[in-house]
Amino acid sequence: MTVVIDTVSAAMSAEAPAEGLQPRMGPQSAMNRARHKGDAKGGLYKPRTPIYPKLVHGQWRRIKWALLIAMLGIYYVTPWLRWARPAGLPQQAVLVDFEGRRFYFFFLQLWPQEVYFITGLLVIAALALFLVTALFGRLWCGYACPQTVWTDLYIYIERAFEGDRNARMRLDAAPWSLDKAWRKIGKHLVWLGVAFGTGGAWIFYFRDAPTLLREFWTGQAPITSYVSCFSLTATTYVFAGYMREQVCTYMCPWPRIQGAMLDDHSLQVTYRYDRGEPRGAHKKDASWKGRGDCVDCHACVVACPMGIDIRNGSQLECINCGLCIDACDEIMDKVGRPRALIAFDTDAAVLDRKEGRKPVYKLLRPRTIYYGVALALVCGLMLWGLANRSLLDVHALRDRNPEFVRLHDGAIRNAYTLKFDNKGFQPLPVEIAFAGVPNAQLSAPGASQGDGRELRATVQPNEVLALRVFVTARPQDLASSSLPARFEAQAGPIRSVAKTAFLSGAANPR
Repeated sequence: MTVVIDTVSAAMSAEAPAEGLQPRMGPQSAMNRARHKGDAKGGLYKPRTPIYPKLVHGQWRRIKWALLIAMLGIYYVTPWLRWARPAGLPQQAVLVDFEGRRFYFFFLQLWPQEVYFITGLLVIAALALFLVTALFGRLWCGYACPQTVWTDLYIYIERAFEGDRNARMRLDAAPWSLDKAWRKIGKHLVWLGVAFGTGGAWIFYFRDAPTLLREFWTGQAPITSYVSCFSLTATTYVFAGYMREQVCTYMCPWPRIQGAMLDDHSLQVTYRYDRGEPRGAHKKDASWKGRGDCVDCHACVVACPMGIDIRNGSQLECINCGLCIDACDEIMDKVGRPRALIAFDTDAAVLDRKEGRKPVYKLLRPRTIYYGVALALVCGLMLWGLANRSLLDVHALRDRNPEFVRLHDGAIRNAYTLKFDNKGFQPLPVEIAFAGVPNAQLSAPGASQGDGRELRATVQPNEVLALRVFVTARPQDLASSSLPARFEAQAGPIRSVAKTAFLSGAANPR
């Protein structure tokens, strides 16, 4: 742990302190200084100060409402969407089937060995987040982060029971009464209902939703379903109902990581101090000459769900939700000044205007080009992988004990276990051939045989077919004791190859 030491000498610590100041204790770490400072106020950590954001109306608030409804709708409705698949397969459109070891997404079905597609999606999400942050600041935090979305929903419920900012503050300060009790109890009951619905919707992504719903209420669901549901219920209730902005400020690492993504040309929610300063109260019909447009009304502060003053500049807590923009625009309309005193702007543009230069906005910068190229590359690789994804995979496992068998006529036989993966939703009739050994003969119990050079089998949808195959070759056809070979599986236009070897030891009489 890094410790910062006060450089004040021990001799100076013995001097009498000035009136009203604490005596110096000699060299001490920053941690100890913070602890002593906290002790004077009752503890090391400051208790959370409740934030009562005021409801505002405007463009950014409408966008947040639209995205909130859309994202919550997608989250709650998606597990109930149906998708027609062959009998015996899940009919749920989106399902993470741990029991069957499959991931279903509408027409797409991913197997465990295709986890690289999930990795690719995560990389795409990360690069997209980096690019959006470099261009427009923390839009993810302000509009799409689950913590923001559910906190917004909880504040809406709180406002429905307790009123807007001033009414909630008065209610909290008032003594307990019947009116206060029913409002508080009602709010928390609805909060718990939303939290329980959140946890319930989550578990439906991992098991057939109608079946699990019935099992859940009859006590027949897996124990993991109950644990996951109640855990997510608790975290949703606590995070969105009580911790709120503290999750963003203290628990989430992204506010600190974003510093590496932003520069002076990143668009962020910005107070245009070049236009707003010097600020101060303004009387009706008074002149605006010699002063800024900010009337110091604190409308932007009381609208902020993070409880910060955007006029202090870019801050770690700011989530770029834009609600302060709507609040300030309302005030500008009332005092007859142009809107956008607070707006999405760049630090460089504000500085240019302050110094009399025309602002220049640079969306194309080295970092945005890098993020954009990397994002396009990964997206291209993902699309190529999906487009060339084979619905049939074949794997060959050669017997190791014994490695080969010499038959009574001198022929050499190797035994293999072939495994065919049908990743599609239709049966696949497969023709199997063996290449690498001239005149090799194939045989397999349970498979139809042609002229001995190929086999035929049918792989059922979403299943793995294990086929025991024997390959027999004459000694005179074997050029060495170990020959590279391969099994070729053909199912219509789909072709899959499994590399292997044919061993004969010292069997070659030549």
